[in-house]
Amino acid sequence: MSPSPSNPHDAYFRHVLGRPADAASELRAVLPEAVAARVDWDELELQSGSFVSKQLRSRYSDLLFRTRLNGHDAYIYLLIEHQSSSDAFMPLRMLDYLVNIWNHFLRQHPDARILPAVVPLVVHSNHTGRPWSAPTELTELIDLDSSAREALGPYLPSFRFLLDDIAALDLRALRDRDLTPATRVMLALHKIAPGNTRLGVDMLPLTEDLRAILAGPSGMEELRCVVTYILIVGDTQETDLEPLIERLGPRAKEAIMTTAERLRAEGEAMGEAKGRANALVELLTIKFGTIPPGITDAIHSADPAEVRTWTTRVLTAPTLDDIFV
Repeated sequence: MSPSPSNPHDAYFRHVLGRPADAASELRAVLPEAVAARVDWDELELQSGSFVSKQLRSRYSDLLFRTRLNGHDAYIYLLIEHQSSSDAFMPLRMLDYLVNIWNHFLRQHPDARILPAVVPLVVHSNHTGRPWSAPTELTELIDLDSSAREALGPYLPSFRFLLDDIAALDLRALRDRDLTPATRVMLALHKIAPGNTRLGVDMLPLTEDLRAILAGPSGMEELRCVVTYILIVGDTQETDLEPLIERLGPRAKEAIMTTAERLRAEGEAMGEAKGRANALVELLTIKFGTIPPGITDAIHSADPAEVRTWTTRVLTAPTLDDIFV
């Protein structure tokens, strides 16, 4: 797995917490004991799809798990916010997502007469340490004075989501949680990695977790995932990771160095592809005038081989449409 450079937080979060065992460790740590005791953790199953709109996926990632709660079908909806600022309208946004989940359920079960429970959890994580400061309950968003609120009480929508404010935790408190190593490392790095120039030192408290990850059945692949994330979002070079490498040994050094080389090669390839796309747009503009935005977007998102094919047609194509046949 390689986190996407455009949204490495999302990719890393999904890679780790998309696994039921890793997700269960986070959920057990956060859900109220009375709820956690009723969840069938062996039945926890990741569902496909996302309920976050495309426009907001740079800020949020979500995962939906199906399970059973006291023998009844139920879901746990897990959403992580990556940004330093809290979303003031998160209660409304979460309610909208839950309604989408229920509507999706009804489309799949048209004969249903009752709805499954959905447990909503927001994980707030950022590298600034700024805690969550927005409402967690929908009624807090409704503009009423206290007397009107009391009078309307039975008729106001009652909805609250659970909040795991990782941003407000120090690293020691996070390390003390009963989490899987992969989950603990992922949540810790969401806190400390972005923009960090000294991860080789700051990651030392995570050494035992990293050793456990490396010793797992897909240890090298998982460590490469960790390294990919920190090299993309941090300002630490692979040479600055020497203090960590010394503790983790030669396998870790191999994973770090090969990952760094791959990222450099991918970066060079992306730069070359962007240059080819820009050149094609310029040629088309010279020959045909202003290019529609849709065509420009298609060129920049196309495979490099397609861009090369289109470029060879510029000299002979009589119309813009003939370029893209």
